[in-house]
Amino acid sequence: MASVLVYHVVGDLTVGKPELVEFHETETVESAIRAIAESPEGSIPIWKKRSQGVIENSDMRQMRFVGILSSFDVVAFLAKSWCLEDQDKAMKTPVSEVVVPNNSLLRLVDPGTRLIDALDMMKQGVKRLLVPKSIVWKGMSKRFSVVYYGKWLKNPESPSSSSNNLPANVSRNASASIRDKYCCLSREDVLRFIIGCLGALAPIPLTSIAALGAINPHYSYIESSTPALESTQKVPQDPSAVAVIETTSEGQCKIIGEISAIKLWKCDYSSAAWALANLSAGQFVMGVEDNDTSRSLPDFCVNSRSGGDNDLVNGGGSSIKPKKFSSRSVGFFNNSASHSFGSRSMYRGRSAPLTCKVTSSLAAVMAQMLSHRATHVWVTDDENEEVLVGVVGYADILSAVTKPPTSFTPPIRSSEGFGTEIQC
Repeated sequence: MASVLVYHVVGDLTVGKPELVEFHETETVESAIRAIAESPEGSIPIWKKRSQGVIENSDMRQMRFVGILSSFDVVAFLAKSWCLEDQDKAMKTPVSEVVVPNNSLLRLVDPGTRLIDALDMMKQGVKRLLVPKSIVWKGMSKRFSVVYYGKWLKNPESPSSSSNNLPANVSRNASASIRDKYCCLSREDVLRFIIGCLGALAPIPLTSIAALGAINPHYSYIESSTPALESTQKVPQDPSAVAVIETTSEGQCKIIGEISAIKLWKCDYSSAAWALANLSAGQFVMGVEDNDTSRSLPDFCVNSRSGGDNDLVNGGGSSIKPKKFSSRSVGFFNNSASHSFGSRSMYRGRSAPLTCKVTSSLAAVMAQMLSHRATHVWVTDDENEEVLVGVVGYADILSAVTKPPTSFTPPIRSSEGFGTEIQC
């Protein structure tokens, strides 16, 4: 285990993080869409409202956490028949009727919690860490300046002498106000910290994901010919993604796209909901052009602004105009792209899944995820880039970086362990 994970603490990652602004379960779906667009991982934590006049402790605040709402959850909700018939009513629905309650996805931790302990929590399924802001600690630890085993050492740079000169009531009020302030750390924040410490983690970063055992073969998938709506019944908690595949005559899975929270992160939610409810999975991820005559598509009225296709629906100053569904309205293609549905060589733009090979290094996969702000990377066979092997998510990476070097397994060739022997 690298010492950098032992001697650094969670507080080191909170420097510059903005104060948490709670999104309450009484807010509308329309408000949630705007909040999701500005949040990491295409999702937001949902909270119950705090009772007025109640001084809550850590346990009470933890109990107010409801769950995490993703863009996939919103699109799946808007794809319901009654939502498609009455979009205004659907957009005004409180998120309490959409979010899946799961109090274990967020954990309130002390700033002095060791980073290795925080990683263990995230490996067990925690997606967010709620960290109190400290009035004394400045978040400038250099391995040994912060405490060990979760207990704070006195910060020599803290203005202790000046604080002692303050009136007692002023000091107490300042401490109370700071204790009420929190920041939220995502797994993306942790991964950004880890990628800045690759040298201290050697030789793990340059080891292949296959040798590290970081490939998860138990992914969710859906055949391209099945209705896209069926993906809502198969989406796992982590990663929130379903692979869209085609099965070859040899029984191999060829990945052609994905339906996931990260792909739907900043899409046109109304168009995506209609497409999810009416198209096959293959059509949903590959896109259907306005001039496609192979399938008759009805005109679908969506709210769109003049600013672009990816603007959020029902925003201020929007205008209603009839528009036929296309991949561009969902945001899957660039407007300048030329392609034809069904062609294997077509340009798929944003609908193309993020992939790597079984021989890719852990550092390369982490760089892919951070550069694309993705929650996962699909893993393909070393010899055939279309044959799906598995998926690598945050939990898989965090498990890999905490492995002792002696636990590495020898690299496995695709014909021996991955790809060609895995059946759909």
